[in-house]
Amino acid sequence: MRTRIIGAIIAIILAVVGGVALYLYVQDADARAARGAELVDAYVVTTMVPEGTGAEAVREVLEVDQIPRNAVPEDAVTDLADLDGLVTSADLLPGDLLRQDRFIDPADLATGTVAVPPGMQLVSFTLPADRVVGGEVSVGDRIGMVGTIEPDEVGDQEDVINPVTSFAFHGVLVTRVQGVVRTDPESGEETDQNSDANIMLTIALNAHDIERWVWFTEGEAANYAQMWLTLENDQTDNSGTSPVTGSNAF
Repeated sequence: MRTRIIGAIIAIILAVVGGVALYLYVQDADARAARGAELVDAYVVTTMVPEGTGAEAVREVLEVDQIPRNAVPEDAVTDLADLDGLVTSADLLPGDLLRQDRFIDPADLATGTVAVPPGMQLVSFTLPADRVVGGEVSVGDRIGMVGTIEPDEVGDQEDVINPVTSFAFHGVLVTRVQGVVRTDPESGEETDQNSDANIMLTIALNAHDIERWVWFTEGEAANYAQMWLTLENDQTDNSGTSPVTGSNAF
């Protein structure tokens, strides 16, 4: 009987000692692993980002997470300023590490497209390059649109022209840019892409804004309205705008 009790006590002691030894081994293994895999900060995408999205917009869907150094690619972005002026070259998915090779110059996407935001429709139009910020507008940019109309005001003797200029749209997404080379109607020769050349843009608008934009473009064709584009960004201040006429232009 006494022998059995002693044996049971020894077994319990061995079990406790074995459990403690295993715990210490695991703790030491975790410590060794941590020493061998230093954690570093990395930018991680939290929401799906479509191809052609500007870096400024991508910043809004990033979070900083700690990743083992040996799991961070060499081209991982460490300074968001390095992406200024670039757009995504492919869709970014939730959980993706932010990498330099996923961004390119917007000019490289000039003949490409970006995803249409939900609920939006696409519409295209053509303007001279000097009205499209000298042709500097690229896929993924956000633009403002300024329109001038010339309504006739009936006077005593003849119609009085009093043009009205105002912003019609702000923050419009450009989904496609195409240079349209102008052809001389007499010689048939094509001119180079310069300030006289035309640029075709495709933009995304909601249904009612499509109607408003078509109204402006129809007016352009009838020499009734004139349109100019501006290039906007996240820091653009659009406050304080109001219609301008001959009575308040100066």
